[in-house]
Amino acid sequence: MNKKLVILLMSLLAGFGEMFSQQNSIFRGTVVGEENRELIGATVYLEELGIGDDTDASGSFRIGSVPQGTHAVVVSYVGYRPVTKEIGFQQGVVREDTFHLQKDERVLLEVEVFGRRRERPEKMDALTRIPLRIDEQVQSISVISQKMITDQGVLTLNDAVRNAPGVGTFATFGNTTESLTSRGYRGIPVVKNGVRVHSDFRGSGFLTDLQGVETIQILRGSAAIAQGLGNDLGSAGGVVNIATKTPRFINSGNVGFRTGSWGLMRPTFDVQFVTDKLQRTAFRINGAWERADNYRVHVSKDRVYLNPSFAWRPDDRTSITLEMDYLHDSRTPDQGTVNLSADSVFNVFKMPHDRFLGFSTDRQSTNTLTYLAQIYRTLNDYLSLRAAYAGSDMNQTKIGSHASPLRNVTQTGNYNLRSRAYSGSERDDKNGVFQLDLIGKDLFTGGVKHTFNLGFDYRWTDLTTVNTNTVAVDTVDVLQPISNMAPKVTLQNGDPVRSREYAYGMLLQEVMTFSQYMKLSLGLRYSQMSGITGQTVSTSGGSVWDPLFGVIITPYKNINLFASYTTTTSLRGASNLLEDKVTTVGASREKQFEGGFKGEWFDNRLRFNATWFHILNNNLTYAALNEAGNNTGYYIKAGNLKRQGLELELTGRLLKNLDAVAGYAYLDAGYHDSPYDHEGSAPMNAAAHTANGWLNYTFFDGFLRNLSLGAGVYFTGERPFAEYTYQLLPGHNVQPNTKPFLADAYTTVNLQAGYRIDRCHLRLFLNNIFNSVGYTAYYRGGYLNPTDPRNVAVALNWQF
Repeated sequence: MNKKLVILLMSLLAGFGEMFSQQNSIFRGTVVGEENRELIGATVYLEELGIGDDTDASGSFRIGSVPQGTHAVVVSYVGYRPVTKEIGFQQGVVREDTFHLQKDERVLLEVEVFGRRRERPEKMDALTRIPLRIDEQVQSISVISQKMITDQGVLTLNDAVRNAPGVGTFATFGNTTESLTSRGYRGIPVVKNGVRVHSDFRGSGFLTDLQGVETIQILRGSAAIAQGLGNDLGSAGGVVNIATKTPRFINSGNVGFRTGSWGLMRPTFDVQFVTDKLQRTAFRINGAWERADNYRVHVSKDRVYLNPSFAWRPDDRTSITLEMDYLHDSRTPDQGTVNLSADSVFNVFKMPHDRFLGFSTDRQSTNTLTYLAQIYRTLNDYLSLRAAYAGSDMNQTKIGSHASPLRNVTQTGNYNLRSRAYSGSERDDKNGVFQLDLIGKDLFTGGVKHTFNLGFDYRWTDLTTVNTNTVAVDTVDVLQPISNMAPKVTLQNGDPVRSREYAYGMLLQEVMTFSQYMKLSLGLRYSQMSGITGQTVSTSGGSVWDPLFGVIITPYKNINLFASYTTTTSLRGASNLLEDKVTTVGASREKQFEGGFKGEWFDNRLRFNATWFHILNNNLTYAALNEAGNNTGYYIKAGNLKRQGLELELTGRLLKNLDAVAGYAYLDAGYHDSPYDHEGSAPMNAAAHTANGWLNYTFFDGFLRNLSLGAGVYFTGERPFAEYTYQLLPGHNVQPNTKPFLADAYTTVNLQAGYRIDRCHLRLFLNNIFNSVGYTAYYRGGYLNPTDPRNVAVALNWQF
């Protein structure tokens, strides 16, 4: 392994001498606004070359390696009209310019629904590690900006991500968490500023508050090069990074209050300011408090959220960011409803809202703390260094009931009867990640431009869980009124179970630009992992290599055709023994082929992407059972699982005052050659068709000036809530050889209206206006939650 790494490093460094010998022009200068005030963070961009810089604390920029000739320079800053200027550059000559920008009254439209134009979304480097814009990536990435979140009035991660094609809710596990699905994978990893918060490999997800979110970044497909081992069940389906707000070196503030259905009350605030005259330090703090009841009796929630951050620019080449993110959330778990027939028949009971399966004292309390320290240092015109450490600490306590079908239900057919049990659990989940990256850009060997990332990362998880005894309480009939009086039972904690995992990886990524028509992407990662549970060494140890190959063809300006091959490797259970009691299961590798089209129009204000993907896992294993149906401790090969499909995405602005988001995803997923799953059967909750659309129109003129109207439509197609197996599997509470029913497709329609008066903005949100009924479910776990019925909210914000 060490020899291979040395060869990689020598290959990378061998060309540095020729790279630095190039005699291209250097472009430097300043960007100023009204009264010649320096603008910090303005973007200076040479569009056809794909190079640029952001102004520092003195309003200065510096761009190296500008080839000789005349190039269009685009200068932009939030709240100001962009400037485009043709500038001639001579070989070896330093060019200096000062750009004067004028304020734009239509400030709100400078930020698109996907974020800021021509800028990499904030903290995208925690997700991809290499400094590329989205259109330069050989994989599918969607970005949901704070603007979109605010305009749509969404409060949950589940509602936000449905603006990305093929991404949606896997399950809420009784409205206690947010587990996502993509490309037919359950529980894709969700990280905050690059660090995971909930370490369960099943991808249970976690709760977050969108008040502190700057962008939500969704990479569909393999993320192994930057993120490492794919031990989660959903790792190959993608990863979601929640990037929180940090100072932008401006003085501004926003306070708001939202109220609505079911007693919702939600005050919020967001304040940021520059703390010194030299504009080298800045502070930002935002937060929220929320409480609400529910359409279902005995169900409620309350939360407090706080997100302070500090930024320091000690000199023109260095930036340091420190931040923290804290959430306290307390809520009532709600199993939702039940299916009144066998698993093969869709007969979901529309549970009356005055009927609740649990007890009035059921409660889940979650305290989540995340933190980040990051330093970015520009070494010279070509090289920069990034170091970041992010950590999380989640403590979750849950005490409550769980209702299950009776054991003899398949013989009696009494699906309306449910046995209720009472229990408790506690989870103390600590995670951390350290990332170190050497980044090179605008380096040339001959006529080839290089952008590369040489990185190292270290990840750790320290998990302790405690479960109480389970006490059977009673049997209830869901067709009759249900008693919710708290049971008089005594719960005792069991012994704590502690597990620790450690992983590190080294990676090399490079993008070679041969001309304006062709780019080649290469990547290679080495990952190693070890762990221990109690006093037992984990079965997830070992090491792997994951490659990436990709190409981008640009036949016309702003039109990119791309194709890539990547892998995602899991070592979870790699040391398990097969039935011969000698051979280990080994690593499970998912191979992904992806190709498509990326286009940008209207000065980068509108984007369209089309992606086809094919993913194959041919090393599935399941536990071997004896004749009594008990686990033998050994495993057998279980065929392969193939996923392929198409994703279409349109985001941006169709007109100067019309925002648009549209998406469609087709998924063909099925098990093949499996002794456990029926041929061609789909994974649970994998919808073949999903679609989303949203329009928001703002009036600029006339008596309707400053009025905005929006509408969103979200479609989820039929999907199985369980898997079609040949036999009962341990931990899978479904009936074997019973083809699962397909849950009905459903469509949700939301409306928004807003009106701005000077610094005040009033918004009205009408959600699920047609009162559509759909379900999210972890069916075999007993969770079957309906969508929220029609509801309304009003929000008032004041900016200063």
